[in-house]
Amino acid sequence: MTAERITINRQTWVRCGHAIRRFAVSESGGMAKLLAAALVALLVAINGLNVINSYVGRDFMTDIERQNMSGFVLHGMMYVGVFAVSTVVAVFYRFVEERLGLLWRLWLSRRLCGLYLNDRNYFVLREQKTVDNPDQRIADDVRVFTTTTLSFSLMMLNGGFTILAFSGVLWSISPLLFAVAVLYAAAGSWLTIIMGRPLVWLSYRQSDREAAFRAELVHIRENAETIALSRREGRLRNRLAHRVDELAGNARKMIAVNRNLGFFTTGYNYLIQIIPALLVAPLFIRGQAEFGVVTQASMAFSHLIGAFSLIVTQFQSISSYAATIARLSALNEAVEGGAGAHTSNIRLVEHDAERVRYDHLTLKSPRRGRLLVHRLSLDIEKGTRVLVTSADELGRVALFRATAGIWDAGEGTIGRPSVDHILFAPERPYLPPGTLRQAIIRAGWEERVPDSAMSEALRALDSEVLIVRAGGFDEERDWDSIFSLREQQLVALARVLVAAPTFVFLDRIAATLTPEDVERVLQALADRSITYVMFGPANGAASLFDAVLDVRADGAWEWKVQRAPSPAK
Repeated sequence: MTAERITINRQTWVRCGHAIRRFAVSESGGMAKLLAAALVALLVAINGLNVINSYVGRDFMTDIERQNMSGFVLHGMMYVGVFAVSTVVAVFYRFVEERLGLLWRLWLSRRLCGLYLNDRNYFVLREQKTVDNPDQRIADDVRVFTTTTLSFSLMMLNGGFTILAFSGVLWSISPLLFAVAVLYAAAGSWLTIIMGRPLVWLSYRQSDREAAFRAELVHIRENAETIALSRREGRLRNRLAHRVDELAGNARKMIAVNRNLGFFTTGYNYLIQIIPALLVAPLFIRGQAEFGVVTQASMAFSHLIGAFSLIVTQFQSISSYAATIARLSALNEAVEGGAGAHTSNIRLVEHDAERVRYDHLTLKSPRRGRLLVHRLSLDIEKGTRVLVTSADELGRVALFRATAGIWDAGEGTIGRPSVDHILFAPERPYLPPGTLRQAIIRAGWEERVPDSAMSEALRALDSEVLIVRAGGFDEERDWDSIFSLREQQLVALARVLVAAPTFVFLDRIAATLTPEDVERVLQALADRSITYVMFGPANGAASLFDAVLDVRADGAWEWKVQRAPSPAK
């Protein structure tokens, strides 16, 4: 979906309606309907008070014109009373609107976050680049969508009530004035759409430009130490300047369109103030209407034009809103339709926990289709400790990722145990912010694993001191600032020891660990009967492997058995 094809059309409103219906039938739908009903009741009250206010105002102005002191005092008190009640109703209306908007945002954010993390959609979206800046869409576009949808829905509903309430008032004053209001609003809406149409795709593109600029700033913050040491500020300065130029160039186009639209809408709004007087004042001058009717006509005309002219008065917001709907719809379609259900000729099959099987597995580079692994067929039995070496770095990466289920280029079948019986330790460890307990224990297992098991796992890796540096198991930490990369890898591997899967695949852990660390890790895995498959150089630990899988540069492979595997425990 390109920005140039984004426009306000029937599909825009279909998407919006679908989103509203989905929220209405969700687990939060009951409360949402109660709040919506309260908003409708408050809208009716506001419009009723506005009609009453128009008649009280008419009589108040007429009393001034007639110099009627008693009527002036009475209607003045009524005027103040209506304003007081209107204030209370308006405040509660705003309060209920904000609560409903927050409820909707909370539900939609949780739903999209869940879909985003399901089936590794976050990874697939990044690899396939089908949706730009999904994080910004979830964080910002959801907020804009929920608040703006609610606001526009209420404006349209309020407009309908206003038309019903003031059409009769305006018609009773002057049928001609009523006809002028309808034609004036219709012509203004049509011209606004024609003049402001480019704002829709410009708003869509501006959101992406802003997100890209913010992503560059986040990158600098997260890599501040490395950047400072390598003195790469010059290149980053150029990238930031490029991002700023991109968003500024698009913003200039938006400003130009808004300028042209502003000439029209400003003049349109100014004329609203004078048209009622031009048509009704002659009736007063000829004695066919009271003076208060002039002010009542101005109020009724203003309310009616406001109801008919939502497109004119809100077009800039509507253009941004249409872009927001398109962006969220693209994200929703990607994650709900299953970005993870992407096309791949590599079949990943879960079977028993006794082996990992490769059946005629061929892997290729994703862009050029270069052969990396050719028709790999073998079984890695439980208890067989394997070292995987490769003359081609990409071949190693491809085989590791394909086994994990995140490599698409190729064909064949991979059979492996279920996710509860196999873990993968990447070259660069990842510890999410949180407590040491959360870093070591699988989600949902917190109550099942005692502190002694975690301590024992770290002790086996000669890393028990990390507990003290972390402040215990339950202190919230940002691990990038507490532990070195080596220490983070050791914590990640302690997680493997605690989980005790049947198989663990280790990708170049020697890149972050010392040879002594690697030997200690492999020994700890063997002591717990965890079958390990390590990718990369042995780093002096060759005696701890039963077999070697060597993948050559042309994709050919050789399986070398060094010794019989230890009996599985």
